[in-house]
Amino acid sequence: MDGSPADGWEGELERWLAPFLARLGRKERRRWAPFYLKGLILPGERKSVEPMAARVAPGDLQQLHHFVSTSPWATAPLEDELVKAADRLVGGPEAVLVVDDTALVKQGRRSVGVKRQYCGQLGKRANCQALVSLTLASAEVPVGVGLRLFLPEDWAADAARRAAAGVPEVVAYRPKWRIALDEIDRVLASGARFGAVLADAEYGRAAEFRAGLAERRLPYAVGIMPVQQVYPADVTLAFPEREATGRPRKHPVPSVASVAAAELLEARPAAFRAVSWRTGTKGPLKAEFAALRVRVADGPVAAGGRHLPGEAAWLVGEHRATGERKYYLSNLPADVPLEALAALIKARWVCEQAHQQLEDELGLDHFEGRSWRGLHHHALLCLLAFAFLQHLRLGGKKAGHPARARPAAPAEPARRAPADRGRVHPRAALLPPLPAALRAPPPALKVAA
Repeated sequence: MDGSPADGWEGELERWLAPFLARLGRKERRRWAPFYLKGLILPGERKSVEPMAARVAPGDLQQLHHFVSTSPWATAPLEDELVKAADRLVGGPEAVLVVDDTALVKQGRRSVGVKRQYCGQLGKRANCQALVSLTLASAEVPVGVGLRLFLPEDWAADAARRAAAGVPEVVAYRPKWRIALDEIDRVLASGARFGAVLADAEYGRAAEFRAGLAERRLPYAVGIMPVQQVYPADVTLAFPEREATGRPRKHPVPSVASVAAAELLEARPAAFRAVSWRTGTKGPLKAEFAALRVRVADGPVAAGGRHLPGEAAWLVGEHRATGERKYYLSNLPADVPLEALAALIKARWVCEQAHQQLEDELGLDHFEGRSWRGLHHHALLCLLAFAFLQHLRLGGKKAGHPARARPAAPAEPARRAPADRGRVHPRAALLPPLPAALRAPPPALKVAA
């Protein structure tokens, strides 16, 4: 691009990007995409357009800004190619697809989708944009495959704000769980391979989300709220004998009443035992887990507004060393051991590593535009940069089978009580460091005439 021979990581970026560029269409788009990615990848305190242009394309700020914010290139073809690249890196039956969301702190009210809502980055409610994320991961190696903006209801109903931010007319309000299911359908259609879907209680508490995963015959392990109603596994249904007067019953009556998930598990303290799901940098990661077979109260609505028993599932409880207690549901088979359930549940935290690196290293939250198009272009390009870095960390084009990283140690019973006094959710071990060229001061790149 600047007349120098294509070698090192820049040469590998050119080779790796080829299938993506082929789907960008116009020549000028294929020309500017590598510059934007280099701006994201190379060192720099800010990854917004102006400072990136100063580093990688001095004097060409407007062209770079037009490429990301204004140029009407479609994201779908590149997203499809990204899923294929991620699947080559980490896909397979041992992989997991993690559904989560990440928040981008914003000031004002004109940036698309911005609203005062919970911001995980700050741990409190703040003015921010919320993006539903999908991460394909295996052997503690994450590769992001989707970032889709959650458009709050008041935004979806405000025609003036929508028009100012360029929100497409076809985009309507969708709850996060609905966005997640649509994104899962998209990555499945692109050929992603994974063995289970993982999500936190933001998604797991939605019966529609769990039902959607079951309809797609996808194994899952999702967080739930402590008040989620469940029935014992041996609950039975029967129609009481009809009385002489009154209407006949439309629904059967459960043999026992439903109960809150936390109440059912905490009444069995002996069921909890220490489990280590993997070895971290400071030794085994441990917590106390218990699991019971239950039937979730998400069947048809019966008298009094209560739901009848639905499908059988695992109800899992976790007691952390910090004193925090969490609860989960999983539709894995009835013969799955507790250690396997715990390892699967804890595999979700690998997406935190992806979010952290997307924001801290690649500037996901540095975009200064306000439009729907610009935000999704920037988010997708950040995902491409992250996938390329994972490609380099895993050995680049010289590597063989996707299972290249150190495999996670299988979960096993812990030999002593949990003793993790560090982070509540320790991050997955970092991958090998990037090539030294990516940590050095960036060279100035100039567009060829």
